Amino acid sequence: MDIKILDSHLREHLQTTAKPKEIAKALSLSSASIERVEPFGKNDFVYSIEVTTNRPDMVSVRGLAREAAAILPRFGFSAKLITLPVVKTKKASPSTFPISIKNDKTLVRRVLGIVLEVEKKESPQFIKDRLEAAGIRSLNNLIDITNYVMLEIGHPCHVFDFDRLTTKKLIIRPSKKGEKVVTLDNKEHILMGGDIVADNGKGEIVDLLGVMGTANSVVTDNTKKILFFFDNNDPWKIRKTSMGLAIRTDAAALNEKGVDPELALVALERGIKLYKELADAKLASDVLDIYEDKVKPTPITVDIEKISKVIGVTIPTKEAVDILTSLSFTVVKQEKTLKVTPPSWRVQDVSMEEDVIEEVARIYGYHNIPTELPPFTKAAFYHQTENPFYWEEKVKNAFKFWGFTEVYTYSMVSASILDMPLEQAVALKNPLDEEHVYMRKNLANSFETVLNENRGADNVQIFELANVYQKQAKELPKETQKLAFLLKGKINGEKANYFHAKGFLEQLATECNIKHIKFEEYLEGGVGAYVLIGHEQLGEILVKHNYVIAEINFEIWLQHANNKKVYKPLAKYPPVIEDLAIIADAKAKTAEIIRVIKEQNPIIADVSLLDQFEETRTFHIVYQHADKNLTTEEVSKIREQIITALSTKFGARLKE
Repeated sequence: MDIKILDSHLREHLQTTAKPKEIAKALSLSSASIERVEPFGKNDFVYSIEVTTNRPDMVSVRGLAREAAAILPRFGFSAKLITLPVVKTKKASPSTFPISIKNDKTLVRRVLGIVLEVEKKESPQFIKDRLEAAGIRSLNNLIDITNYVMLEIGHPCHVFDFDRLTTKKLIIRPSKKGEKVVTLDNKEHILMGGDIVADNGKGEIVDLLGVMGTANSVVTDNTKKILFFFDNNDPWKIRKTSMGLAIRTDAAALNEKGVDPELALVALERGIKLYKELADAKLASDVLDIYEDKVKPTPITVDIEKISKVIGVTIPTKEAVDILTSLSFTVVKQEKTLKVTPPSWRVQDVSMEEDVIEEVARIYGYHNIPTELPPFTKAAFYHQTENPFYWEEKVKNAFKFWGFTEVYTYSMVSASILDMPLEQAVALKNPLDEEHVYMRKNLANSFETVLNENRGADNVQIFELANVYQKQAKELPKETQKLAFLLKGKINGEKANYFHAKGFLEQLATECNIKHIKFEEYLEGGVGAYVLIGHEQLGEILVKHNYVIAEINFEIWLQHANNKKVYKPLAKYPPVIEDLAIIADAKAKTAEIIRVIKEQNPIIADVSLLDQFEETRTFHIVYQHADKNLTTEEVSKIREQIITALSTKFGARLKE
C-alpha cells in the first residue's frame, strides 16, 4: 500500500536531527520502503512510501513516526516520538447518548461516536497541502478533518449530518441481497448481501460502513451539528464489499488490512481537538464507546539463544530487549527466554517466536548481517540433468524446433469424452460446469477437444506436457506427467502417418540419449504401436482416420534420459562399405533386422536401409576397425555371420 506524507507533518510527531534523505535511507533499510523524497513547496519535502500489507499500523504519519523513533538512533540520529495533543473525553451511557446505536459485534468490533456543534468553512492552507500531497482532495473543514485524522493516526472515520438522521437511530447489520444504496458520489449500487451497513431503523441505509458514506446523510452547506463516528470493521467483509462494488476508497483500502481498534479512541480525541481549532466545535454529548471484544495481546516466549542462531550473528540479550522495547513491545526477561507481548497495533502480524526474531533482525539491520554462506562439510554432487525442469525445457525446445506448437488444455473433461467407466474416474465435487466434471486420464482426449475447436486448420502439429489422473481407493488421485503430440495434415508433402510419429519419438530419444527404444506394432500395416524402452511399456501411438497421436509416460522417460556422451577419436583407417540385398518376410521389422546385423561384430560401425522393393530390403553396411585396415577375408567372415543370424532369426536369405 502506497502513501505520501509531508516532512513537516512527520516532524509534528517526530523530534529528530535527521534530514529527510537520512530519514528515508534509515527507514528503507529497516522498515517501510521510502521510494522517493521530492521537494514540495518552498521549504518542504514529500515522502513516497511503500508499506507492506501486513503493516497497516504504518499507513499513517503517527505510525511512521513511531517506527522512525525506534530506527533512527541505530543510525546515529537522535529521535523521539512527540506526545500527541488531544482532547480528553468522558464516556456516555447508551441511554443518554443523543442517537440510539445498535451494533452487531460480528460485523463491527468497536463503535465510537460523539455529537459536535460545528461551523462549516474552508480548511486552512496547511491542511489542504498535507491532504493534497497525500493524494486526497480538499472539500471543506468538516470532511477534511476526517481524512486528516485517518492520514495522521491511521484509523478511518466518518461524519454524519446529525440533523439528517431524523430517526436518531443507527442499526448496524448485514445488508440484504438486492438492497440499493446511493453513495456520497451520487452513484447507485446494488448490494450483494452481507455488506456492513447502518440503517435508520426504517430500513433506509444511511452508511456503507468502512467503505463510503451515503448521499442521504452526508454533510451539506446547512450542517450545524455532526455525529463524529468511528467503526472498526471486519476486514474480510470490507474487502468483499469494496471489490464487489468496485468502490476503492482510502478508507476501504486501510480497513481491509485490519486496523487496530485501540487506535479509534486516540483518533477520535485527536479529531475533536482539530474540530475545536478548525470548526469552532462545541461538545454536544459525551463519547459513546461500544467495545465488547477488546484486543488481548498474547505473550510470546522467545528462546534467547535462538535469536542469534536464526539471525546469524551474536545479538546481546540487552540489545535485543532494547530493540523490542523501542518498538513498544513489553519484554520480561527470564532465565533462558524472553516473554514478549506485542502492542495492540502489532497483534495481527506478530504472533509467534520467529516474528519477534524478525523484529530484532530488521532493527539491528539486515545490512549489518555478514553476507556469508553458512559453513558446510559435505555437499552432494548436483548436475542439471537431475532437475526434471531441465528435461522439460529440452523436450519443449526440441518440439518447437521441429515445427510444433505447445498447447495448454483443461485437466477437467466432460463425461462424453472421458472414455472410461464413470465410477473409475476422478470426479470434482464442485465442477465449473458440465464440460469440466472429471479429471482426465490421458492427454489424447484433450487433443480431440482442441481439434474440434479448430476444425478450419488443415495442418496441425501440437504437443503438451501435463498431468493425468488416476483414481485410488483410499488416497488422493495419482498424478502422472505425460507427454503427447498430435499430427494432422501433411508433413513434408506427405500425409501424417504412423511412421512420422515413430520418427519424432526416435529423434526425441536421440536428443535425450535414450537407448533401446522399441515399437511393437499391434495392427497390420504399421498403423499403431506400443512404445517401449527395453521391456517397459512407455506409451502408445494411435492412428485415427485423419490424424496421429503419440502419448508417453514422461516420468518413465526421465528415468532413462541422460547427458552422458562417449567421444571417440577420428578413425585413422578407411572404412569398407558394402550393400547387402536381403530377402525377408514382410512381417520382419526393419529396425529388428538392423539391430541383429549390428550385434554380429563391433567392427560394424553403421547400418541403414538403402532401398526396399517387395520382400527385398537393401542395407548399407559400414565396416571399420580402429587399429588397422580391414582385409577382404575379414569382411567376408563378418558377412557370413550376418547372413547366418538373419536366416536363423527371420528366415531371411541373401539375394543372388
